[in-house]
Amino acid sequence: MDTLAPPPVGTDDDTLVPAIPLAVGVGIFVTVGTFFASQGERVARPFDAGTVALIAIASVALAFRRRAPVPVLLAVFATVFVYELLGYANGPMWLFLVVALLNAVIRGHRWPAAAVVLLGFAIFPWLDRLLRDGHSPSFVSVAALGAWLLVLFGVGEAIRIRRERAAETVRIREEEALRRASEERLRIARELHDALGHHLSLISVQAGVALHVNETMPDEVHGSLSAIKDASKEALTELRSVLEILRQDEERAPRSPMSTLARLDELVAQARAAGIDVRTETDGDVRRLPFGVDVAAFRIIQEALTNVTRHAGSATATVRVAYGEDDLTLEIVDDGRGVSTIPGVGSGKGLVGMRERAVALGGELEAGPRPGGGFRVWARLPTEAR
Repeated sequence: MDTLAPPPVGTDDDTLVPAIPLAVGVGIFVTVGTFFASQGERVARPFDAGTVALIAIASVALAFRRRAPVPVLLAVFATVFVYELLGYANGPMWLFLVVALLNAVIRGHRWPAAAVVLLGFAIFPWLDRLLRDGHSPSFVSVAALGAWLLVLFGVGEAIRIRRERAAETVRIREEEALRRASEERLRIARELHDALGHHLSLISVQAGVALHVNETMPDEVHGSLSAIKDASKEALTELRSVLEILRQDEERAPRSPMSTLARLDELVAQARAAGIDVRTETDGDVRRLPFGVDVAAFRIIQEALTNVTRHAGSATATVRVAYGEDDLTLEIVDDGRGVSTIPGVGSGKGLVGMRERAVALGGELEAGPRPGGGFRVWARLPTEAR
């Protein structure tokens, strides 16, 4: 399906060739070229206000080619068809159709583009013969037109593939950077735990032993040892808090592919192995998501299923993933017993972490007990830049 095509990459022609300037440039070029073409040949209609109006319509449509590739292609096709139908000069009006066709193919809408190519191939070569008693197209000209259209389609496909590979390269680099940062963070956590934790524990133990075996020590010494023991305990508590932040809720160093929705089946299998009956539902057209959204969605579902395993007892959980036009919606519900005893919404580290992930992406998250029993987590994550 066309809707399964990956989103366009913003580092290609989105920045190198801005939409409006290109549309204006093509419009000016076609206007000038059509004017001179109409002076050098006998045509049914001379260059007039109607010519300018059709060129202006095609130019305006072309300015919206990124937001609506297929509607723009259809609009440009209709404009060029009317242009030919009225018998204007055989000028560079076709350039509009070439740009719109390439744009649709590059952005992954291959089937609509192919349908337009076939329709145009079946209509345009014979218009002059049908409407103005002109000559029928020769076999050579028809074959040349077909070959040219195939080349044009192939160029669009080649650019699309190159863009997809560039996007994949960027995604892999981001994944590797996150993985390295996670490993470094966990290495620091281990060093803190093994070095500072050991020495602080030793100080606390030794101070406690000194207080226990030297009951006749002066009050000043006793007070100092008590202060050392209390300070070391406080430092250990603070150290554990820092370690929790560094470990991000006991996250392990990544040794496998980055956790995204591509691994949802694996996550569901783990929950089932823990005794939870998990069902999954997917709505909308599955497509590639921005990397941050993909990871956040997986983590939210993971934490929600973890909470079901810990608190809901023997339960049935349903995971719903809905792909909207510009957002991703998640819903994890269960019918477990005892889940209503979970502390207030957002008070646990897991729920807070889920909400922080959603808010960081410009989304929202709701979590709480269900009226009929069980628990519900709902999240909406925007997939388009705000």
